[in-house]
Amino acid sequence: MPEAIVQGLNASEKLVIDQAIAAHGDGAGALLGILEDVQAANPHKFLSLDTLRYVAAKTGIPPAKVYSVATFYALFNLDPQGDNVVCVCRGTACHTRGSRDLLAKLCLDLGLNDRTRDDSGDADKVSVTTKDRRFTVRTVACFGQCALAPVVEVNHHILSHVSERTLQREINVLSLRKK
Repeated sequence: MPEAIVQGLNASEKLVIDQAIAAHGDGAGALLGILEDVQAANPHKFLSLDTLRYVAAKTGIPPAKVYSVATFYALFNLDPQGDNVVCVCRGTACHTRGSRDLLAKLCLDLGLNDRTRDDSGDADKVSVTTKDRRFTVRTVACFGQCALAPVVEVNHHILSHVSERTLQREINVLSLRKK
């Protein structure tokens, strides 16, 4: 394996990847499981480009395919995530019940008011992290929980019928916790 492929990873990162490959196998059908395990083991819950290259080299899956899988599925992150992840649903039911206002208020409260757009300029697609890496705010197209709209997920816990006050209270509790 060319040294340039692995120079950005340390020995423990390589070991995690090697263990994930051993647990799932090295075929294309195992790729999702491998990437999930590797991302979960990362302290900032993301997959670096060096990680993707190493997975490709070790599994024999073309790097473009590994990258396309990592970018296709919303559960994978290519940027470091905050200690707390808040996902706001932007589906139709949530939108009509105020999720856009929830998102705007959340970003304002966290000091992200200037960074509420992704690189394509789409104001409804957000993935931003506070400078101190305490919070990442993301949007999803739909959680499939329309009867509970508006829905917000905080650290993998679904909150239903969320108001600005409820969300602010959740964020305040998380802000008080130490890293």
